[in-house]
Amino acid sequence: MLSEADVRQYHHDGLLIPRYRLSEDRLGEIREAYAKFVADNPQVHRDQVVNPHLRYSAAQGTHGDPRWLEVANHPPILDMVEQLIGPDLLLWGMTFFGKPAGTGKTIPWHQDGDYWPIRPLANISVWIALDECTVENGCLRYIPGSHKMNRVGRHIDTNHNEMLLEKALHPSEFEESRARDLLLQAGQMAMFDVFLVHGSNANRSLQRRAALVLRIMPTTSHFDRELGIEIGKTVRPPDMGTRPLFLLRGIDRCGLNDLRVGHEVDG
Repeated sequence: MLSEADVRQYHHDGLLIPRYRLSEDRLGEIREAYAKFVADNPQVHRDQVVNPHLRYSAAQGTHGDPRWLEVANHPPILDMVEQLIGPDLLLWGMTFFGKPAGTGKTIPWHQDGDYWPIRPLANISVWIALDECTVENGCLRYIPGSHKMNRVGRHIDTNHNEMLLEKALHPSEFEESRARDLLLQAGQMAMFDVFLVHGSNANRSLQRRAALVLRIMPTTSHFDRELGIEIGKTVRPPDMGTRPLFLLRGIDRCGLNDLRVGHEVDG
């Protein structure tokens, strides 16, 4: 459980590193499952892989395993998320950031909400470190308090041969001098707000920096599939209109989230 000070820090900084961390056994299971997923899907670049929890994901043509949902349903994680964004929780995505040793790409400064069809925009990302995260291997970097702008700033096109994302936040929207490094041990995690400005440098070290990220939204918001289809025409991944959603806790408060689409394919 989070303390009142933890909750205040999350809302103040837009990011929290909880005291809770995964056990060595659970961490080992996730690492082994990640290795199997990569072996089963050799066509996918390891820098970023989406939806490992789906038997088949049209986003990248991958074959995954529904047992990944066990991570998203891990009670200690959900208890903390509930304290931060409320009791009605919907998983709409998972992402692996492999950040391979020596070749892991730069992720430019950005806000996740620029890419997501959630209205009103609300989400918490649970960023779970599978490896130690250091400055040398390209740890996540963030601008504390930047979520308080409560909007998505102007993003511009990038040279995405060198960068993982097609768009980056315009430099006028934030102060890079205020950036902090997210230094984590394997098994630790960070939770951060959808409006938080963040990114990471390339990995030029000899150590991989893999992470699993859970994308969880409160069901007071709507995962707008029609908007997702439009976004998918220009920004990866292209499956926002068809991917299945998973209710983790509570009910669909807004009454607009379609919990059937995609499950006939995955189920």
